[in-house]
Amino acid sequence: MTDAYPEFRLRLPKSELEARGRLLTDKGARGSQKFVIAAGSPARSEVVPSFAARKPPSYHTREQLIAEGMLRKSETWPGYLEAVGDIECTSPSAAAEILAGCSLNGWGVWKTADGRPLAQLDQTSPAPSRAWFVRGSNVSGLNVVPRLWLAEGLVTLAASRLRQGIEQAADKGLLRTLVEDDYESSATYNQKQELVEALHAFLTRMNPGDTVCTVSDGRLHVGEVTGPVEQILSEDGRSNLRRPVEWQDTSYSWEELPDELQQKASVQHDVVDLTAVQALIDGLGLTDEQLADEAKATVDDPSTELPAITARRELELPEPDQALADRLHMHKVSWLREVRELLWDEKQVVFYGPPGTGKTHLALELAKFFGGGPEQIKLVQFHPSYAYEDFFEGFRPKENRKTKEVAFRLTAGPLRELADRAEEEGNRHIPHFLIIDEINRANLAKVFGELYFLLEYRRETLRLTYSGDDFRLPPNVFVIGTMNTADRSIALVDAAMRRRFAFVELSPRTEPTRGLLRRWLETKEKDPEPAHLLDELNSRIDEADFRIGPSYLMKPGVYRDGGLERTWRTKILPLLEEHHYDEGVDIEKRYGLVALRSALAARGDESGT
Repeated sequence: MTDAYPEFRLRLPKSELEARGRLLTDKGARGSQKFVIAAGSPARSEVVPSFAARKPPSYHTREQLIAEGMLRKSETWPGYLEAVGDIECTSPSAAAEILAGCSLNGWGVWKTADGRPLAQLDQTSPAPSRAWFVRGSNVSGLNVVPRLWLAEGLVTLAASRLRQGIEQAADKGLLRTLVEDDYESSATYNQKQELVEALHAFLTRMNPGDTVCTVSDGRLHVGEVTGPVEQILSEDGRSNLRRPVEWQDTSYSWEELPDELQQKASVQHDVVDLTAVQALIDGLGLTDEQLADEAKATVDDPSTELPAITARRELELPEPDQALADRLHMHKVSWLREVRELLWDEKQVVFYGPPGTGKTHLALELAKFFGGGPEQIKLVQFHPSYAYEDFFEGFRPKENRKTKEVAFRLTAGPLRELADRAEEEGNRHIPHFLIIDEINRANLAKVFGELYFLLEYRRETLRLTYSGDDFRLPPNVFVIGTMNTADRSIALVDAAMRRRFAFVELSPRTEPTRGLLRRWLETKEKDPEPAHLLDELNSRIDEADFRIGPSYLMKPGVYRDGGLERTWRTKILPLLEEHHYDEGVDIEKRYGLVALRSALAARGDESGT
């Protein structure tokens, strides 16, 4: 044993008991530093049900130690085991798993007396555990995964021209300079940029205890990084930079992986950060019941749900019920259920119709119902000068509060913000809604750009124009647009948009809009006259796109003294004057309240139809 490292402690799951141990400078067969469990350390007497299948080496080593008497029933801690002597293990993770009887990241759970995890021992700032995908199936035309990575317990990165003596944790500026010099004439500017990103991830951001994945022959292999980087002169130049890895015995069929994991691992880089889907990786090969059993055995708070279980929760849109229909004054629940089905199938819906038909109000209410709350909703309004940079991302002037200097910085727009929130761990099963008011008032091709493709192909990824990120539109992002068909300044919607959106009409001539005002008046116990007047008014308007919606007459001000006359004079008649501009129509005589009331009285029409 050595004094080069401090003593580390491990708190057993669902217990206050602590085991003790030390890290050795000696390395095991797979390149990881060995770890010694101190004599007298407690160990759990039981294991989680999935332990044998998930971590066979640690499980069998634990069983052997119990059989040999190195772990035996403790007299100090009834119900627990105790290490009779020092136990040398192949890695910190193996030591932690033997004691806890479950899968653990030893680099994160072994901590110093002042609470610093083993992985952060030589770092001044915290370095949380991450997950990575490293490509090895085609390195200069050769698949190095089976014969090198899996056989020798490694993950490697080809950097044959990179000078020797490169430091682990080198900053990106230094790496950029070295790559520019060492690959000056042998790589394009884009290849150099890609190499800098890969080197920075492999040398600096990757740490012992991180999860690493790769694909070979249609199967995903998962392992744990167990040591620092080593730079060698490999004979074929395909594996100059190496890290030791303890690969799992089990691999997983690519076709059976969760969609989110497939998408992230399909990004065309040599090293890809998979931290956003680490919970999905942790749950591979385990059933929901096994994960639930693991949570019961290892999580102190019984109300806590393992991230792997949360990540598996499926996206759902709640089923509309009669209570929602009554609240929205809908004629049938079936209409709302049809809208739900359209959203589920198409992801994008447009409510279109004349002004005052409640398009925006309905969009907001449905988004709140389906999404579960306002925090899952963003609303934007398109206009003729709206652009991609406003909608998704672009460079915008930003003032430095200290220096007061203004500089252009990459800034996310509402869709990027919503998509990033929807992709956060724990949010992927929650619907998020973008509501685009007046969607046809902007140049849609200019606003959406390459996102037009992603609206239709949600599982695909595109390289973004400004940030250069590989981006997909998450499946839990839904779009509801509203379109005013009476707006003469708008050209017909192009075919590309019609193919990507389902269109739902909200018109005074059809339900649910036609009888909405009458149902609302009945609920409020008000005089039905406004509904009769509105029906008579719309019967005199020949063009359906210019008929008047009920929203104008569903506001409190309408029902104060003189409110109906005031609304008719200042809201409704001006719309009709614009519609009949230069046609010589006497608006007051044709559409005024006096004319409408006289017609209703002459017919004795109390139904308003």
